[in-house]
Amino acid sequence: MLSWRRSTSATAPGSSLAYGCADFLGGPGARKAHVLRTVMVAAPAGLAVELLLWPVLGASFSGAPLGWGAASGAASAAAFALLHRTLAIGPMNVLSPVTALVSAALPVGVALLHGEHLGAAGLVGLPLALVAVVQVGAGHGAGVARPSRTALLLAFGAGTAIALQLIFLHQAPSDSGVAPLITGRAVSSAVTLAAAGQMHRRLGAERPAYAMSAAASVLDSLANLLFLLAARNGDLTVVAVITALYPAGAVLLARGVLAERVHRGRLIGLGTAAVAVSLLALT
Repeated sequence: MLSWRRSTSATAPGSSLAYGCADFLGGPGARKAHVLRTVMVAAPAGLAVELLLWPVLGASFSGAPLGWGAASGAASAAAFALLHRTLAIGPMNVLSPVTALVSAALPVGVALLHGEHLGAAGLVGLPLALVAVVQVGAGHGAGVARPSRTALLLAFGAGTAIALQLIFLHQAPSDSGVAPLITGRAVSSAVTLAAAGQMHRRLGAERPAYAMSAAASVLDSLANLLFLLAARNGDLTVVAVITALYPAGAVLLARGVLAERVHRGRLIGLGTAAVAVSLLALT
């Protein structure tokens, strides 16, 4: 069994990058088909990856890992539903930063209440990172369209669900291996697949891009693993904020692969993120 000791300064940015890459692949993969059809492909792929990690990293399925893993899976399913409902309402150039900021700020608040402390570099890097989360998540022309109260509540709810998923994973015992990940994925898959079964008549005939959807789920599993590694070897205040910078990965991929233009606000956000992560790595 491999040791769980890893550098937070490497695994936290790795988790953020993997989440961003998963978003980049998952969007086009599900663009035409109903999102629940995508889940029917993605859920088994993600669970398979985590099961393959079991012999390598070990797993202890005692009460605490099962409980915290199940709670993280339920939060993940809620985040999935709320995010896609938010996407349907828009405008995402306003709502995406709200979701990302809430998903970063809530774990920070919980960690500080539980006695975590930041050094001088962290006290500068943390607010910089929160600013970068908003800048990178905002699309071109942010602030032009005013979201409805319902849309804002959905975005806040999605961010809260993402934050709870991270907090619950962080609470799982450090010697439980990948048990919380396997349990969480099994619960979230069961919930979303049950929803797909209930709504099968309304899913339409369009099929998702199977390979891209599966690849996105594999990357999501990798991101969860890297987050767990980082959280077990570092402060939740640092790890959660760095993880919330995941839109940066999607932006960079869109620029490199699709040659999309990155507007000035996002360029400033990427620069701010780089400085913030460097400072947080020193804590």
